[in-house]
Amino acid sequence: MAPIVLPTPDRRDLAKLARRALVTAGPAIAQPHLHHFARRGLSVNHTQAVTLGIIAVYIVVIALLWNIPYVRWVLWPFKMLVIAFHEFGHAITACCTGGRVKSISLDPNEGGVTHMQGGWQAVTLPAGYLGSSLIGALLTFCGFNIVASKIASIVLGVCFLLTLWWARKDWLTIITILLAVGLMVAFWFIKHGEALRWVVLFIGVMSSLYSVWDICDDLILRKVNSSDASVFAKRYGGSSQCWGVIWSLISLFLMVCGILAALAAFKQSFEQQQDDSKDFLSTDRMLLKI
Repeated sequence: MAPIVLPTPDRRDLAKLARRALVTAGPAIAQPHLHHFARRGLSVNHTQAVTLGIIAVYIVVIALLWNIPYVRWVLWPFKMLVIAFHEFGHAITACCTGGRVKSISLDPNEGGVTHMQGGWQAVTLPAGYLGSSLIGALLTFCGFNIVASKIASIVLGVCFLLTLWWARKDWLTIITILLAVGLMVAFWFIKHGEALRWVVLFIGVMSSLYSVWDICDDLILRKVNSSDASVFAKRYGGSSQCWGVIWSLISLFLMVCGILAALAAFKQSFEQQQDDSKDFLSTDRMLLKI
């Protein structure tokens, strides 16, 4: 009996069959995973809803305190830190683009100034606002979780102390910065650091929106030091208002990204966060050792 020879399928036929299978089965396979991702990443639990509400309150409070006489002294140490973030952005990008930093000065009334030599001005000028906005987005992200806030607070404490080196040397600046550092240390011992995350979140929101508030100061109130937006406009064209708006929109975008990332990453309740915090640099263990 002669063997039966089956026709060998053509490659094009196999490709067509594969495409049909993907088209037919693809939605059925992907739908459960997409539903799980949407439920996991975009849903907001009670703890996150409270945090979002606090962010909204922070935005209103900071906006009111930013330029109200006398009352704005409350923001003094935090404003110094945010200005330092701004100047760090200039300094880091100057060094990365072949420049050299001569000096940095900080003043909450007149703003900060970074004297640089060399570097790419097209990069270093916007790096101040965008750098502080990026740091603010990271801090806002950390502010949704106690353990993340503990890590961020260590970095913030070092940055606070560094501002004393460049800040205007007067007793008010020194005392307010040291009080801010002491406040952060004290918050470590309140409910295993739960209060600490509200401080980190506050600094994150303030740093994220610093470009918006500071550009209003520069372009409307005209501070002593010229704005980065006006210098950028003189060198590369356009108006300072235009560049200020663009940088502000980027800052808002970075802040939103930080919030969305936190909503996806930190789903723990307040109680779960406190339990996790007990195992990370526990204040109870520190007190027992003492």
